[in-house]
Amino acid sequence: MPLVYVALAVALILVLMIPFKINGFIALIIAALFVGFLQGMPGDALLEAIYGGIGGQLDELILILGFGAMIGTVMADAGAAQRIATTLIEKMGIKRVQIAMLIAAYILGITMFYEVAFVLLIPLVFTVARQTKLNLLWVALPTSIGLSTTHSFLPPHPGPAAVVDAFGASMGLTLLYGLIIAIPVGSFIALTWPRLPFVKKINPSIPAGIGSSKIFKEEEMPSFLSSITVALIPVVLIGISAACEVALPENNSFRHVMEFFGSATIALLLTLLLSFYLLGTRVGRSLKDVMSSCSSSVKPMAMIILVIGAGGAFKQVLVDSGIADYIKELTNGWDISPIILAWLIAAILRIALGSATVAVMTAAGVVLPIAQASGISLELMTLAVTCGSIAFSHVTDPGFWMFKEYLNLSVGQAIKIRTTYTTALGILGLCGVLILNMFIG
Repeated sequence: MPLVYVALAVALILVLMIPFKINGFIALIIAALFVGFLQGMPGDALLEAIYGGIGGQLDELILILGFGAMIGTVMADAGAAQRIATTLIEKMGIKRVQIAMLIAAYILGITMFYEVAFVLLIPLVFTVARQTKLNLLWVALPTSIGLSTTHSFLPPHPGPAAVVDAFGASMGLTLLYGLIIAIPVGSFIALTWPRLPFVKKINPSIPAGIGSSKIFKEEEMPSFLSSITVALIPVVLIGISAACEVALPENNSFRHVMEFFGSATIALLLTLLLSFYLLGTRVGRSLKDVMSSCSSSVKPMAMIILVIGAGGAFKQVLVDSGIADYIKELTNGWDISPIILAWLIAAILRIALGSATVAVMTAAGVVLPIAQASGISLELMTLAVTCGSIAFSHVTDPGFWMFKEYLNLSVGQAIKIRTTYTTALGILGLCGVLILNMFIG
């Protein structure tokens, strides 16, 4: 019966979110209460599980989400995001515009949500397409695919960071393994999809009245060095910490120092403080303006934070009610790789729920006991869940509609392009995780 209860809870989330249009935060909390009551949990124990799950999920993660959002908005408001993209295009030339936009998407996508970075980059995509007469998809697809890749593989992006926290995995090692998979997989899909015959046949016009985000003048933007420094410092610090974790003994003093400065929280905080100077006072922006950017960044994050917290509540109810132990015992004898099983659960929830954030948090709760009992690296299990949750984007996914509208596509064309590329990204990501597991275990 416990698995039936989980299935009913997922069905309840579906009904609440699709026909009734209730947001993911409320749906997950109701589902947590629903499972707890079905399992016979006393009311006080159920509430304690929900409170503890929210607190446990958001403890350090709320700092990562907050600092990351602030950095992204400070970069956007200062023109740093535009500087990175335009400089890469200028240096690499129009012939390599796809590679330039892909690199820009990788850099910006690490700290920015898909939707935010896409809106920032799309005016540049339109400008390049107009000036060069290139097919809009030729320029836009590598951008979108690069952002989808960081969304699924690279903490401190909120999705992977939330699963890292739920599983108790290492943020640094997850980033390191994620980079090993993301760069080749994302680049292959980004440079292949615009060349596929069914994509080349589609040549949409630039939609009127869309993409009105501010285009900065040359003198208004910070330098490329300042912009790229702010974008990459978190990755460098977290990456060094991960390398030390692998290469140095536990009692090594440098490793301990880097474990502190390379933790996602401290790395993002240091980067944010540096951005106040490099993208603020150094380029003539007052600290008041920079603080305004920081304040405005938190508002769009509110619902994401609530959804992630509710996902933690759902997970904790599964654990405290005994369902997690039941799933662990049940799957122990299954003749299927735990990595594939984790990916399948996340992919099915993605198809059903649409939102990658809700899907990944729901999947984390279901997969947690499997991950803990598998003996497989928790970092690889994290990546299995996150790349499963990016696959099969379709009409229930808000990102699907943004992609469709900004690129002036029909629903059928968007399914042909976005649904296929996200599915390819999820499947090739799974292959990458399985290959890494042969060496890491």
